Amino acid sequence: MDLLKMKAHELSAGLEAKHISSEEITKAYINQISQVDDRVGAYITCTSDEALKKAKEVDDKRVKGEKLGKLAGIPIAIKDNICTHGIKTTCGSKMLEDFVPPYDATVTKKLKAEDVVILGKLNMDEFAMGSSTENSYFHSTKNPWDLSRVPGGSSGGSAAAVAAKEAVFTLGSDTGGSIRQPAGYCGVVGMKPTYGTVSRYGLVAFASSLDQIGPLTKDVKDMALVLDHIMGYDPMDSSSANVDYTSLTKHLGQDIKGMKIALPKEYFGQGIQEEVKTNVLAVATLLQDMGAIVEEVNMNMTDLALSAYYIISSAEASSNLARYDGVKYGHRANEYSSLLDLYKKSRSEGFGQEVKRRIMLGTYALSSGYYDAYYKKAQQVRTLIKGEFDEVFNQYDMILTPTGPTTAFKCGEKSDNPIEMYMNDICTVPINIAGLPALSMNCGYDQQHMPIGVQFIANAFQEARLLQMAYAYEQNRQLVEKNIEL
Repeated sequence: MDLLKMKAHELSAGLEAKHISSEEITKAYINQISQVDDRVGAYITCTSDEALKKAKEVDDKRVKGEKLGKLAGIPIAIKDNICTHGIKTTCGSKMLEDFVPPYDATVTKKLKAEDVVILGKLNMDEFAMGSSTENSYFHSTKNPWDLSRVPGGSSGGSAAAVAAKEAVFTLGSDTGGSIRQPAGYCGVVGMKPTYGTVSRYGLVAFASSLDQIGPLTKDVKDMALVLDHIMGYDPMDSSSANVDYTSLTKHLGQDIKGMKIALPKEYFGQGIQEEVKTNVLAVATLLQDMGAIVEEVNMNMTDLALSAYYIISSAEASSNLARYDGVKYGHRANEYSSLLDLYKKSRSEGFGQEVKRRIMLGTYALSSGYYDAYYKKAQQVRTLIKGEFDEVFNQYDMILTPTGPTTAFKCGEKSDNPIEMYMNDICTVPINIAGLPALSMNCGYDQQHMPIGVQFIANAFQEARLLQMAYAYEQNRQLVEKNIEL
């Protein structure tokens, strides 16, 4: 029995039947981290001692016959911008290098209530700003499929940890594709739920109207299982959606016959790698063979999404990151001559280049004389993009696109060209702008054996339908599974 290959739902069944113990599973994952993470770099902070202690505690509860949840004893890891009481939460930044939160994020609290085993905190682009996890203050993360390539970002550590078998599942955050793009690059399942369905309380803010926490898992069934435990209304989050939440796992396995799928032409045009296009269209063909109806549509606002996203997200980042001034918490410069000098030096020393770039862009877009021309205009475009999605979903159940225009690129290949780096998010940012749920999963490999991601997009609060479609594809695909050799 290879514990590292088992999915969360398989481990849960084994634990309930007492065929395996949480301590066994946890030791296997800690051993895997010790063997491969010096090359992968998925973790910023490892909590091995605490994890083993928790695993033994869960096993003792099970022996005593105490009631335990479906995730009890499962070793997981959390992106380092989600607060964990007593464990460093750095956001991949020098600014928060030594910050230890005095409280848990709501998602952390919910998972702890399920008695999960937390293995540590995962690497990320600083303050979630990046598409390659090369912007971390601590170290870059590598793609487990090819260590010369990036894992995507900003949740690169979260995706790499699942792919390299360093955690059963992980949590990430998605502002413009930061869960789905690395999931696509690393060949795992990653999902951004509808904005407001998973509490953002305790998530360190980048762009508050776009940020969303979501899981990265080994398969679609695990995704449904984890979401069932972290979704729900939270009065601590003013943007939390107070709607009825039904079990997502119950919808898996339902027929997709008659469901209508839209293929937007704009997502398959110039700049899309031919192998990516071929494999994603093969997904559409398979779903059609299974009884779904697939039709091409036009989504003309797609070309404007990236520009609108970077103005809106940078403006919100400029506002959110103003709190890091060297006074209340975070990095403080050692030498300064005045209060203004303290602000200037602390922020100059504490923030990296990409964060500074976006703060400056956002401040400019919000400044007097430019607000109407940039920020207001971007918000108007946002309304048009949302309206276009609404029109499509009036006729279709699902939208199918590539997760990204290419497979994972080489480390350092785009570091000196921010615009080219930003283009990697072209397929994912419209979904955040519209606040919709979307899932990325593997649909094949390119000639270099790198994973290709396909993206399913559903209407707001249609997570059940989204997972139903993804699960149907997963169960019927004839994908030759390839193994990572680290």
